[in-house]
Amino acid sequence: MLRFLLFTGLAALVLAELEPQPRYLEDDFERVVGGEVARPNSWPWQISLQYQSGSRYYHTCGGTLIRRGWVMTAAHCVDSQRTWRVVLGEHDLNSDSGREQIKGVSRVYIHPKWNSYNVAYGYDVALLRLSSEATLNTYVQLGSLPPSGQVLPHNNNCYITGWGRTSTGGSLSPQLKQAYLPLVSHEVCSRSDWWGSTIKNTMVCGGGGSDSGCNGDSGGPLNCMVSNKYYVHGIASFVSGSGCNAYKKPTVFTRVSAYIQWMDSIMN
Repeated sequence: MLRFLLFTGLAALVLAELEPQPRYLEDDFERVVGGEVARPNSWPWQISLQYQSGSRYYHTCGGTLIRRGWVMTAAHCVDSQRTWRVVLGEHDLNSDSGREQIKGVSRVYIHPKWNSYNVAYGYDVALLRLSSEATLNTYVQLGSLPPSGQVLPHNNNCYITGWGRTSTGGSLSPQLKQAYLPLVSHEVCSRSDWWGSTIKNTMVCGGGGSDSGCNGDSGGPLNCMVSNKYYVHGIASFVSGSGCNAYKKPTVFTRVSAYIQWMDSIMN
């Protein structure tokens, strides 16, 4: 998911990639660490967040369309001064299917308690106001958010989705990937042999084995099954500096249900 290293008291955390990523990526690379290429537009709320460099735009993070004019992403993805755009209905970064919708970003709202020097402090959440509203169809839909305060049980079925690197230091995936990351409860994830005190109760962990998120997945959703429906319970935030899929260092997400009231206050 992320590039420059942040060091906290207990762990090195990998942060967001903001360097240009060529769109002519090798076709034989996968993405997300482990997992598989998703069926096109099977996660229709997933967006590609891109920034302008020269005359071109480059993928840097994921995000979730939560209202027709609003996208939810990670604060660390957008805490620099850049020109942003959002691509909806995307699957392959290297080709246009005709299903994509490209929207400018008219304003960025970062949580006021976000600390750009320490991602482990939490509050890694931001909202993007789109320049025009999305058209909802088969390929572009709204992600469902959980009720405020909801915490899911250990091993709840969840999937990460994104175009991130397929291995630590590897290349971005041109096609959207998905990986099964069963939820790890706060009780387990905060154990000393896991993430320890780095993990706050406003975060949620997923995985901890061979599959994980990686650079370029940041800001994207953790899609969790609840009552036969997927809800976006997490915003991809950080992984261990020792590797994207380090054992007992699950991918860490901002827990969406902890920020429902803040997001509502901005969007309403």
